[in-house]
Amino acid sequence: MDSCRIPANASKCSGNTMECFMVLSTQAQKISIGILCGLFGTMCVFENSLVLYLIFSSPGIRKKPSYLFIGSLALADILASIIFVCSFVNFHVFNEAGFSKEVFLLQLGGVNTSFSASLCSLLLTALDRYLSISRPSEYKLLMTRKRAWTALAVLWVTCATIAGLPLLGWNCCTLDSSCSELFPFVDDNYLSGWICFVVVLLGCIVCAYAHVLWRARQHVAYMEKHQAQAGKQTSRMRMDVMLAKTLAMVLAVLMLCWSPVLVLMIYSIFGRLSDRLRKVFAFCSTLCLLNSMVNPIIYALRSKELFSSLRRVLSHFRRQLKAPEESPEADSTHKSSVIET
Repeated sequence: MDSCRIPANASKCSGNTMECFMVLSTQAQKISIGILCGLFGTMCVFENSLVLYLIFSSPGIRKKPSYLFIGSLALADILASIIFVCSFVNFHVFNEAGFSKEVFLLQLGGVNTSFSASLCSLLLTALDRYLSISRPSEYKLLMTRKRAWTALAVLWVTCATIAGLPLLGWNCCTLDSSCSELFPFVDDNYLSGWICFVVVLLGCIVCAYAHVLWRARQHVAYMEKHQAQAGKQTSRMRMDVMLAKTLAMVLAVLMLCWSPVLVLMIYSIFGRLSDRLRKVFAFCSTLCLLNSMVNPIIYALRSKELFSSLRRVLSHFRRQLKAPEESPEADSTHKSSVIET
């Protein structure tokens, strides 16, 4: 394995490069990764699909920019789960290395686009909450649906462009430069740039939420002081404070799930990783799926609007299940069976 990680461009770009990055050596490790990816990926797709359905099937919810951003987050998590699980399991569990450099970089670009879009959606949601809490009287004028859709379009195009740079030529084979120890064909400088992009996103999200929670705390104090007189304004503030706390929980989960991966990526740039650390990185990568799986659970538990929409859907589903039992045909069948008895 050590000879596979010599930073010689010829060996890195050779036909056997892919095998050097297949770090899972035992069947137990492969089975564990397969189970984790299968479980997290399936739950993530199901939960985020449900969130998208609840948002876009409810006219009152889908008109709000806040939930457009949450819908973008759910969509990004769905795409990330599907592309990540398929490519990751295929590579590390089934050791499939027959695809070309372009196909691998296309898969990697899809994963990077989705995860980057997930982070950017969280940033837009944080900024939306900040505007809602800090400037409530001007919020509807500042954050219109048109501006929300424009922001989402810019978000996805930017993330796809950055993630597609290795495929467009910024890779260590084309540039004859130093290659990453964690990803085949990926240039170390590109990986450094992508890490900086992610760290800046996380820093902006933290700053936005710091302001959101500071304003939310002010509003809590205001509500305790003027609870009797506040009326509708108090109700509005309560909703903003609740959503701010919800998104703060999402951010906490995000940091816990992404920190190990980012730390190992940064370490790989400045030093050589042992085989054990590369295996740790493979397992830590599944935490990104865990993050995508936990987000919808937080929404369901914390967002009253989404939870109410979910209850309506479940009630409608239960009524549909009961309808065949209460139909005339079912009644006559039941009566005839009673007579025969």
